[in-house]
Amino acid sequence: MPEAQLAVREVHGWYGESHVLHGMSFEVAAGEVVTLLGRNGAGKTSTMRAIMGMLPQRTGSIAFEGRELIGLSSNRIARAGIAYCPEERGIFASLNVRENLMLPPVVKPGGFGIEQIYALFPNLRERSTSQGAQLSGGEQQMLAIARILRTGAKLLLLDEPTEGLAPVIVQHIGEAIRTLRRQGFTILLVEQNFRFAATVADRHYVVEYGRVIDMIPNSALPTYREKLQSYLGV
Repeated sequence: MPEAQLAVREVHGWYGESHVLHGMSFEVAAGEVVTLLGRNGAGKTSTMRAIMGMLPQRTGSIAFEGRELIGLSSNRIARAGIAYCPEERGIFASLNVRENLMLPPVVKPGGFGIEQIYALFPNLRERSTSQGAQLSGGEQQMLAIARILRTGAKLLLLDEPTEGLAPVIVQHIGEAIRTLRRQGFTILLVEQNFRFAATVADRHYVVEYGRVIDMIPNSALPTYREKLQSYLGV
């Protein structure tokens, strides 16, 4: 595998007294789409938050393009070129689509312009003057992903982007992820739906009890089906 753009090594993490990450270790090469698969509570979102410096306490090593992130604040991590799209989306209900898109600061050159965003998500062009509160769940998810593309980040952390969405919207999200991959973005994706993950990802890490217990190349998914069902309880 090519040299890792993101390397997570023996990361432990806590919320107060609650020990939620128990030696997370994995890596993602530049231009890859990699998923973290696992049941609810396995530690997938906590891993994303640890990478972004949003976990109150973490130890171990998280390196991005050779730069150690442990000890850096969230804003410095974002300025290194990492963007996070949380599961709750964080859309500002009183602002319209265009205003939401313009909020994040540009931290690196090469971010998407408004027209590039509208080309990727045509629904947002049609709803550009609609307030966030007026958008469907699928449109809000598109907006949440689109918003981080303006920043110039090259590593995108997407937490459950298809959760609760209609199949046609899930298909649009998948098409967008594949397009971003072709354009050179690196994507770490938290998913429970491995059927969707199989349509976009190169590799899958299975997470259980705050650590990686298996790595599955996407090409090997058919032979892992029974094992995945036991891992994920589906």
